[in-house]
Amino acid sequence: MKRILFIRSSLFSDNSASNQLGDRFVQELVVRNPGSTVTTLDLAGAPLPHLDADEFLSWQTDPAERSDSQQALANVSDRLIDQLFAHDTLVLAIPMYNMGIPSTLKTWIDRVVRAGKTFRYTSEGPAGLVEDIDAYLLFARGGNYKDTPLDTQTGYMKGILGLMGIHNTETVFAEGLARSDQRESALEDARRHILKLAEAATPEVQYAIT
Repeated sequence: MKRILFIRSSLFSDNSASNQLGDRFVQELVVRNPGSTVTTLDLAGAPLPHLDADEFLSWQTDPAERSDSQQALANVSDRLIDQLFAHDTLVLAIPMYNMGIPSTLKTWIDRVVRAGKTFRYTSEGPAGLVEDIDAYLLFARGGNYKDTPLDTQTGYMKGILGLMGIHNTETVFAEGLARSDQRESALEDARRHILKLAEAATPEVQYAIT
């Protein structure tokens, strides 16, 4: 049984390749892990506002001294962080926009990556406070960027998750989707990879010897 937090960030809802791959992967996980629960955040359908100074300062104000408006602002981040901690599997469907991640996804990141909440500063550098979460990053791109300097997404996403302590990450790439000669084969390769990852995430059945 898994507790899956599925984050969609494409502008194109169910018509998005990244969301379709994410949906497929989550479905495969649920089939192979009966009793699993899924929480879906559609950051394009219900976008978070961009982080501003008032909200940031509300985090730095002692809860006992916050005004009602500061408490309301702090509650947004606190709720998202509590939600993250309540799950053991994180699935992120990530399209590429203008060589980066969608701004909607960045608004979620800006609220869950918080000093004192999901990581802390130490004399040896930052240390993550999020434990026992497996992350799956499903990238969909119009061009071919994997393993090139133009792939600004993969290193950033692994780094920001690692800052919180999420180091067990797997990646799936569907690239060249804007090219008619690559699209179908790229999607099929991604689907095959998804199946392998779902199978690897399935617990082995233990049979009792009688």
